[in-house]
Amino acid sequence: MTNRRQFLKGVAGLSGLSLAGCGWRLAEVRANSNTSGQRDQLYIFTWTQYTDNQLLKTFSTQTGIKVLADVYDSNDVMLAKLQAGGGGTYSIIYPSDYMVQKMVNKGLLTEIDHDRLIGLENLFPRFQNPSYDPNNRYSIPFNWGTTGLLYNSEKIKDAPQDWDYLWQNQKQLNQQMTLLNDVREVMGATLRMLGYSYNSKNEQEIKQAYDKLKVLKPAIARFDTDAWQNQILAGDLLLAMCYSADAVRISQENPKLKYVIPRSGSSLWTDTIVIPKTAPNLAGAYAWINMILQPELAAQISQRLNISTPNSTGFEQLPKKIQNNPNLFPSESLLANCERVTPVGEFEEVYDRYWTQLTSG
Repeated sequence: MTNRRQFLKGVAGLSGLSLAGCGWRLAEVRANSNTSGQRDQLYIFTWTQYTDNQLLKTFSTQTGIKVLADVYDSNDVMLAKLQAGGGGTYSIIYPSDYMVQKMVNKGLLTEIDHDRLIGLENLFPRFQNPSYDPNNRYSIPFNWGTTGLLYNSEKIKDAPQDWDYLWQNQKQLNQQMTLLNDVREVMGATLRMLGYSYNSKNEQEIKQAYDKLKVLKPAIARFDTDAWQNQILAGDLLLAMCYSADAVRISQENPKLKYVIPRSGSSLWTDTIVIPKTAPNLAGAYAWINMILQPELAAQISQRLNISTPNSTGFEQLPKKIQNNPNLFPSESLLANCERVTPVGEFEEVYDRYWTQLTSG
């Protein structure tokens, strides 16, 4: 899917998706016939895989507001567009956890009025006061997961156990593997493999990670966050570094594709919903968040998009098969070995400098 605006109306039926029993209404934000422009449209800026036609159609039916979406494939692309002045039309954005902190520090986000929310108490306790945004002042969690490796088990008989598998099998994987187009994920995974933190603020450690990646670079087909999916399904790739949400969806299309969380540790991430300070449709933004917080809908989204809901009440409505899927909902012992990507302050320049050298060479 390309990063272009998609005018999402006239889509397929709702396949049984209904909010009638959710105990909430959006009538107060319904666009009236005398309203034109900003109030009768809601622009969202989101990850490619979170653009769901059924959800958008439901919202439009309930509110009379047409939803339009732009998609992006990295937090940095999203932030760059906003800082360049291109984000003035968006009322809802889906940044990852560490990016929430950066956007707050840059004064880009509206503090969320919890009195206007319905269902915040439905979240798992771990998501009600997250370290990246205490008390959810600026963000509401939408999806969470891990970063790991998806591999073709038909062609790779011995499952990768850790990140060092890439270096140990560089010849076999030559030009048949991809890494994420994300400086903090790629550098972080390498740092973790070397025994350091995903969020190292030691330039010597960061340089060690760069040196290791420089050795691996000739074997990497490319740094990519989305396009690898079709290629691994077509058999053109043996392995891809990816997010668990993508891995779960792709492995359903081809069960021979298996996902592993490296044993030395990986990242634990949360993608969130925020309201930018420049949001032109604030009422519509709160209505969107309230819809996402409803347990019935959260469970349906989790099943349809193959994502890990942070909604505890919604989780209880999922089939046991999904609840017990370790790729969607890893064990606490696995999660204990993962780190969140956090802002690194002035060391961001260090990461970016080495990343530029790595990817431009």
